[in-house]
Order: sequence, then C-alpha cells, then structure tokens
Amino acid sequence: MASRRLDKVNEVMKREISAFIQKDFEWSSTIVSIIDVKITDDLREGRVWVGVVGRMSPKQVIEKLNKSHGFIQKAVSRRVVLRCTPRLTFKHDNSAKRGVGLVHLMEELDETLTKAPPLPEGEFDPQI
Repeated sequence: MASRRLDKVNEVMKREISAFIQKDFEWSSTIVSIIDVKITDDLREGRVWVGVVGRMSPKQVIEKLNKSHGFIQKAVSRRVVLRCTPRLTFKHDNSAKRGVGLVHLMEELDETLTKAPPLPEGEFDPQI
C-alpha cells in the first residue's frame, strides 16, 4: 500500500509534468493528458500514464515523450524538490478513447431503444 507521502508526490508530479508538456511541447491537433503517475517507493523511477486523442498516434506521442524524458525530468526537478528525481517512463493509457467509445455506444442505444410512454398526470411508478 502506498504511503500518504507517496500519494502526494504522485499528484504533484502529475500536475507538474502535465503543465510542462502542455506548455513546452507542440501537439498538432492532438490532446495529450497525463492520466496517472506512479513513483516507486525509493523515488528512483516513475511511470507516467498518458492519454492521447487526436491526429497524432499514441505511439508517436509516447516516443516523443520518452526521447525527451531527460528534458522533462530536469524541468520538473526545478519545481518539485525531492532527494532524487525519478527517471520517468511514459506509457500509453487508452482509457480516454475507450470512454469516448462508451459514450457513443450509449448515445446509439438511447437513439435505437423505444421509449416508454409517460405516465398520466398524478400517477406514479411503483417500481421507482
């Protein structure tokens, strides 16, 4: 189980990495978001889960981030003071794409399913 301190470190790292990649990287017609950050107990390594929606493929985005991990680590270490800066590894998290697909599926079901007629005024449904 992660300690409270480690949870705080994960959240601060998530916020700072997210702010940095939004400000200092160019993403052509693509939304890149940091979904989660997991830093090891010894603070030496960190996995950064990235969501990608848009024109660029997730593979391209992850490659770009992993190639620039040293640059990102250095920038984040200026804002987050730890005894050692974790070595960051970026991984793709496709939950955003799955979520969009789920919303489309629910909208499609809503359009195709027949609706129950409304109850007459003054009556109530005993099943509710």
